[in-house]
Amino acid sequence: MQILSVASECAPLVKTGGLADVAGALPAALTPHGATTRTILPGYPAVKSALNAPETVMEWPDLFGGTARLLAGDAAGLDLLVIDAPHLYDRGAGIYLAEDGKDWPDNPERFAALSRAACDIANGCVSGYQPDIVHCHDWQAGLAPYYIARSSAAGRVKTVLTIHNIAFQGLTGAERLGSLGIDLQDFTADGVEYYGRVSALKAGLQFADKLTTVSPTYAEELMTPDFGMGLDGLLRARRADLVGILNGIDETAWNPETDQLIHTYKAPRGKSANKRALQEEFGLSEADGPLCVVISRLTDQKGLDLLLEALPTLLERGGQLALLGSGEPGLEEAFKRAAHDPNVGVRIGYDEALSHRLIAGGDAILVPSRFEPCGLTQLYGLKYGALPVVALTGGLADTVIPATPATMARTLATGLQFFPVSAGALSNALDKLCDLFSQPKRWSKMQRNAMAHPVGWDVSAAAYATLYKGLSKEAS
Repeated sequence: MQILSVASECAPLVKTGGLADVAGALPAALTPHGATTRTILPGYPAVKSALNAPETVMEWPDLFGGTARLLAGDAAGLDLLVIDAPHLYDRGAGIYLAEDGKDWPDNPERFAALSRAACDIANGCVSGYQPDIVHCHDWQAGLAPYYIARSSAAGRVKTVLTIHNIAFQGLTGAERLGSLGIDLQDFTADGVEYYGRVSALKAGLQFADKLTTVSPTYAEELMTPDFGMGLDGLLRARRADLVGILNGIDETAWNPETDQLIHTYKAPRGKSANKRALQEEFGLSEADGPLCVVISRLTDQKGLDLLLEALPTLLERGGQLALLGSGEPGLEEAFKRAAHDPNVGVRIGYDEALSHRLIAGGDAILVPSRFEPCGLTQLYGLKYGALPVVALTGGLADTVIPATPATMARTLATGLQFFPVSAGALSNALDKLCDLFSQPKRWSKMQRNAMAHPVGWDVSAAAYATLYKGLSKEAS
């Protein structure tokens, strides 16, 4: 099977979140299952500079406002197709946000171009290459299933759309219908219209042959008004086409035995050495309680305001906090103020190497999200013996076995879950965490359980391959 993966970011080339990790790791995981993947990406400067031996395989005289060409090459072990469109992608600042922190005004066109290029490839415009399945990731690729469904490839090339986070929908005004190549007849409640606007994500949800999301629990949550962000009715109508497949992690990049980005970690014996090194890096002294770490966007979705409220419980029990993240200015400032406590260390920003050191040195990793489609940091924590403390939602519910009397009696627990998602429930979970930390034998057993828990792509890649095979049979 030939799979064309359509993504706006892909690790390690360009990354803002978990979507990039999935797009970067899934192709290799699919290979043993008979699926060969090429990934199409926007030609951001970082992507083009990493491309080895690029070859022009297609040209556009006008791709949403300028000339463009499609480059074929490889980078970081990935087989890539890259859209070289300087008028759309040659920019400083972020891949989605301008210097002022707001969306680039032409984001609808920038990512419609990604979708249009994928449609052209599906229609055989690259000599010698014909994908069987076009796998689209999030709203940035949401128009690809629509374009394909309205092209000669309809029915012949099957499409899959994966929802990584339904909160981001790619909304724009109806005045852009013509410039985006969307037929007015499709601007309806049964098409791409979302409360008077165009939704690129809804276009994908309507027109893709199959829908996936990144955990079974999140798939169920999306079909409810509380989590569906106004699209729950559509998802209930397409229940038969929606499947939740857990994300995995790249166990080559995240392997405590070979990780070159950390100090001397050899689990579980070496955790203490990395903990002490991490404490020194964050200006923390040794303490009696657990060192808890956070690696996150600082937003209400991630529940970091709840952590600020619950933090005194951890500190009163002798625990510590080391946090790496950025996001809402109010939360950034609040955590900077919290760092006046000698047992709290905060770094504002993004640092991949530091994230590895945090997980290698932390006793526990905190993920108090109000909603979390899958989450990856708790998986990294499991792999490195940093016990996850997570809210009972989405993929967090699917990946962490909570410490309960039953699971502790059977020595199965790998972390802690709390519900409801409130500061009080998080405080109780932190209190329980400190109790467990004070019992070294139980704590060590939970660490071993966590590190033995499967977090790779084997099972999930097989599930995607099965989905692709079913679609291929429909097309044949």
